Amino acid sequence: MYNEITMEKNSSADMPAEKAKDRRVHMANERTFLAWIRTSIAIMAFGFVVEKFGLFVRQFAYFLSQSETAQSKALPSAVSPSPGYSSLLGVLLVALGAVMSVLAFVRYKNVERQIDEDRYQPSRVLDLLLVLSILAIAAFLILYLVHSI
Repeated sequence: MYNEITMEKNSSADMPAEKAKDRRVHMANERTFLAWIRTSIAIMAFGFVVEKFGLFVRQFAYFLSQSETAQSKALPSAVSPSPGYSSLLGVLLVALGAVMSVLAFVRYKNVERQIDEDRYQPSRVLDLLLVLSILAIAAFLILYLVHSI
């Protein structure tokens, strides 16, 4: 048996075509799972960056206010700037990424079982969660940017 694309002899010629097809379907399921894992890692990394950048901005603002009070020879302020929204958003994004990775694993195992039983039913939970999280992030960023103008 020859591969149609490369015209090389197929090393699995004695393997039934059904087994090879089943293997490809399982590998596609695994690639989808790994894509969801990459997405959840990216969301967690973005949450980490948002939180740490917010900390940097607060420290920089505190430093600037301290240098201004030192120049005016007033008493230094003991009050640090307010925590803002970035810490909360960062923690929520990290948690969202962790939840998405758990849901991706659950989906992977369900689809694997459905493939073996030959009764695949698509699930929209992760798709909906991803769209809602992107919309929530966009809404938060719009509000945050409008508030900072």
